[in-house]
Amino acid sequence: MFNLNSAKNLSLLLFSTLLTTPVIAHNVEISNEVAATFHITPNHNPSVGNKTQAWFALTLRGGKNIPLSECNCALNIYPVPRTADTQPILQPELKAINVEKYQEIPGADIVFPTAGSYELELSGTAKDETSFAPFELTYTVNVRP
Repeated sequence: MFNLNSAKNLSLLLFSTLLTTPVIAHNVEISNEVAATFHITPNHNPSVGNKTQAWFALTLRGGKNIPLSECNCALNIYPVPRTADTQPILQPELKAINVEKYQEIPGADIVFPTAGSYELELSGTAKDETSFAPFELTYTVNVRP
């Protein structure tokens, strides 16, 4: 469980990491002890009917990367607005990819069916059931016509 000092330290670590990486649009979210850097091509600006790639660089508190091979991860995509009973409209298969400095991270190819806002929800549990607590991260993506 995070305490306030741990959360501040992780925030500072993530911020300093972002300062030393190339300037590419990435979003960072934290759930329990897992942080994820999220990116979707091209430059967080996908368009309807075109294949786009989304990827999630998962990191444990302390900086250890979590490869897809160590995570039971799932990606669900919902239309926005979303209610509690909204079902995902897409559940793309995650595959291990190498991108930028990240190795074997979860990634997925997505084709959005219509223009508008979507919520991408990445959830996961440790395959060994002890390495990290279950997590759930959400990102909002706006899709152009």
